[in-house]
Amino acid sequence: MRIVTLAVAALTLTAWPGLTQAQNRAAEAPRAVPQGAAEIQLSFAPVVRGAAGSVVNVYGARVEKNRRMAVMDEFFRRFFGEQAPNMAPDRTQRSLGSGVIVDPSGLVVTNHHVIENMTEVKVALSDRREVEAEIILRDPRADLAVLKLKGKGSYRAIDIGDADALEVGDLVLAIGNPFGVGQTVTQGIVSGLARTNVGVTDYGYFIQTDAAINPGNSGGALVDMRGRLVGINSAIFSQSGGSVGIGFAIPANMVRAVVASAKAGSKTMQRPWLGASLQRVSPDIAEGLGLDPPTGALVVAVRERSPAEAAGLKRGDVILDVDGKAVDDPDAFGWRFALKGIDGEAPVGVNRGGTRHTLTVKLQGPPEIPARDPVSPRGRTPFTGGTFANISPAVADEMRLDVSEGVVVAEVEEGTAAERVGLQKGDVVLAINNERMVSTRELERTIRAGANVWQVTINRGGQVLTSVFGG
Repeated sequence: MRIVTLAVAALTLTAWPGLTQAQNRAAEAPRAVPQGAAEIQLSFAPVVRGAAGSVVNVYGARVEKNRRMAVMDEFFRRFFGEQAPNMAPDRTQRSLGSGVIVDPSGLVVTNHHVIENMTEVKVALSDRREVEAEIILRDPRADLAVLKLKGKGSYRAIDIGDADALEVGDLVLAIGNPFGVGQTVTQGIVSGLARTNVGVTDYGYFIQTDAAINPGNSGGALVDMRGRLVGINSAIFSQSGGSVGIGFAIPANMVRAVVASAKAGSKTMQRPWLGASLQRVSPDIAEGLGLDPPTGALVVAVRERSPAEAAGLKRGDVILDVDGKAVDDPDAFGWRFALKGIDGEAPVGVNRGGTRHTLTVKLQGPPEIPARDPVSPRGRTPFTGGTFANISPAVADEMRLDVSEGVVVAEVEEGTAAERVGLQKGDVVLAINNERMVSTRELERTIRAGANVWQVTINRGGQVLTSVFGG
């Protein structure tokens, strides 16, 4: 531990509450490069010993029935009874990743994409024990999930650090299970912060590192030189599938928020609703608004009866910060705002006509108004097998929709007419036979009336498409 303290003294950014005076003094020391051969021979082993015991391997499995072979299997059984050969072998889909124990009770954080669609999850601890786990929270928007180990006893949990304290150039270690070879540690530096255009999650705000991250590392730990979790390794930029020195980790601040939601009993992370549409500030827009440099999130629309409207946010305002934390673009705002939770208020700094204002936004979840009122049409129509719902702020937030009009496709059953004609979950039905769809009841009434030909207009990811189907 003495070696760790000496090394940390040159690598830690700020003091932390709850630490000893000696630790805080070490935290306040400036960063420095190694001075001489003796310092170069220092080892990361003490840091690894402190953190590696909290990093686990995550194995997911899902048994899928071969639907086509199952029909053949039933056909043969009708003629040959129980002596018929099994014509429908099950297929097992598997996934492999890593995870981090974040609470002694057995809470494990991993990436959502590691356990997505999985029905069975096992966790292999650092001491080689295998424990079954239950998925208690799924949050695809942040690409995080929380598991609860079913074994009894206390588990070795890692300390969660503050990713906001990181600086470009800080040393970090990535711990995980790449390619299933076993727990592996790689070392690198923080090579970038607040990366928002990665395209991995809705809340892109990543730590970039050159510590080698490979398939199987997903969900593993990115730790600082005090062994604290500062990120969950999630993605790499690669044209070959292997590490090329550009990896991305979800900052620990989001991990802390997701874990808090799991402890509160939520199945997904609870996020506040602003009720405004935002746009990146381009150099041309910045010049027109008198902003230098071009930074912040431009408000292009404010929804009626929303927290944004109640706070006094107006079209043309540029959001500069949330609770004193600067935001460079809409993704950065979404990240900062999501971390505030849904209780209390948050100060939001804006530029309005060259003057700075601070507005107070109420933190509340998106309302479900109008009610979803789902309908599932039956009969010989192209819509049979689909479930349709009204679009409320809650539904739009849940399904990541950028529209407020129309009726959304909430689910599509496999092998049904809706699937065959190409309807997809998240499609927004705007019109049927040139009649606007304003609610699920309007859609249901139109479908019940029947037609020989159906002309359907949908919005799919911002693209408006019109198709014609036979009755």
